[in-house]
Amino acid sequence: MSGVSERVVAPGVVPAPCASKVELRLSCRHLLDRDPLTKSDPSVVLLQQAQGQWLQVDRTEVVKSSLHPVFSKVFTVDYYFEEVQKLRFEVYDTHGPSGLSCQDDDFLGGMECTLGQIVAQKKMTRPLLLRFGRNAGKSTITVTAEDISGNNGYVELSFQARKLDDKDLFSKSDPFLELYRVNDDRSEQLVYRTEVVKNNLNPVWEPFKLSLNSLCSCEETRPLKCLVWDYDSRGKHDFIGEFTTTFTEMQKAFEEEQAQWDCVNAKYKQKKRNYKNSGVVVLADLKVAIDFTASNGDPRNSCSLHHINPYQPNEYLRALVAVGEVCQDYDSDKRFSALGFGARIPPKYEVSHDFAINFNPEDDECEGIQGVVEAYQNCLPKVQLYGPTNVAPIISKVARMAAAEERTGEASQYYILLILTDGVVTDMSDTREAIVRASHLPMSVIIVGVGNADFTDMQILDGDDGVLRSPRGEPALRDIVQFVPFRELKNASPAALAKCVLAEVPKQVVEYYSHKELPPRSLGAQTGGAGPSSAP
Repeated sequence: MSGVSERVVAPGVVPAPCASKVELRLSCRHLLDRDPLTKSDPSVVLLQQAQGQWLQVDRTEVVKSSLHPVFSKVFTVDYYFEEVQKLRFEVYDTHGPSGLSCQDDDFLGGMECTLGQIVAQKKMTRPLLLRFGRNAGKSTITVTAEDISGNNGYVELSFQARKLDDKDLFSKSDPFLELYRVNDDRSEQLVYRTEVVKNNLNPVWEPFKLSLNSLCSCEETRPLKCLVWDYDSRGKHDFIGEFTTTFTEMQKAFEEEQAQWDCVNAKYKQKKRNYKNSGVVVLADLKVAIDFTASNGDPRNSCSLHHINPYQPNEYLRALVAVGEVCQDYDSDKRFSALGFGARIPPKYEVSHDFAINFNPEDDECEGIQGVVEAYQNCLPKVQLYGPTNVAPIISKVARMAAAEERTGEASQYYILLILTDGVVTDMSDTREAIVRASHLPMSVIIVGVGNADFTDMQILDGDDGVLRSPRGEPALRDIVQFVPFRELKNASPAALAKCVLAEVPKQVVEYYSHKELPPRSLGAQTGGAGPSSAP
């Protein structure tokens, strides 16, 4: 029996009180130029939909005179992966005081998406649209998401500089500092940009606080780069100098009271024989703290849908047992593949959308439905529930097994994938594509929605109201999906639940083998029941 793909996943499978913390970073390219004499002064407003209304959550700083801004401001939002959290990003050419909205601000374009889509892609670039859906030229916005829930360390830094180069003819430089993190692919991610200190070669910048995840991805030896600029109101900032370091080096140097670095301009160093530096940057203060306020939705907490109560099975277990006990009668060896998705799994605690809940990738099968239940209960304390709800990888995995069965040319094994999930599918396009491909194979997909999320969009996958099509327009060969919201049947008997969930399977089996013109195997030759798999 193809299995129960339930989300033994990341610790966010919980109602509103339990959330993950996500940081969103923004940049834009090719913005429209609304200023006649200079370039636009863009800022981005973040709005979130609540009860049908768009409410402003926060706003970035204003980047002066730039059509390709990279914003320093980080939006920290709560991510409930069992909910559809609709976000809207609006870009404005700002004319009012920095960071404040003004009626005279020019709208440069907007983009709508869900927080789950950003988390799923990690880095998402979309075109900006004007009113009535018109493209804002070639304008795009890029949103990058980083989860900080599992890493609750913070650092507070305070920088100052001495004897910086003077870049201005009739006054002194107006310096500001940018701090970048060097990623594994050698790209550089802006972490923080200080304020501008006017007319000062010995600036003292305001202290700032960062999560360790933002600063160095919690890898204290990761390279960091600091750049110092002389601010120009037209956006053509003059480069003063730079230096590289690591958080480990920062801590050691600060403890030894030697936390200063030469600010070096490579061009000057090549041209000037006696060049030493373009000033010195000093780390005046460094504080490390731990934030214990965030909640990750522990399954030991009664607010979690995965909560294990010794006296009352949770909704996942009730659905799993009710359906599994019926299905196992048609499986000859009573062994079920049990898979999970959307969790951070040991040892590195990276997010996986296709893992064996018995932690044995070589043999993900469990002995009977009770074996699946035990694997699920043993798995929960070892993983970090997270997200998003990506089910296409699980469907594709079972489809590969079904494809191997199809190539035998016999009516032998038919796969049933039971997916138990508390969240609306995040990778809807990939899921539609996977289902359309699977409709040609000996398999069915049953999706049981657990909890109180809005499952309206899930009905799209159930072809009862029309033919499901892939994003490319290809129609499904046959309807292989049955979606059932568990809340409508939670008070029904296990027999009634199983009957509703499995109602379409016999017809789907007959349709497949009739289409392939494969007669049933004779009773004497029947040795392999309904085929593998299961997955909480």
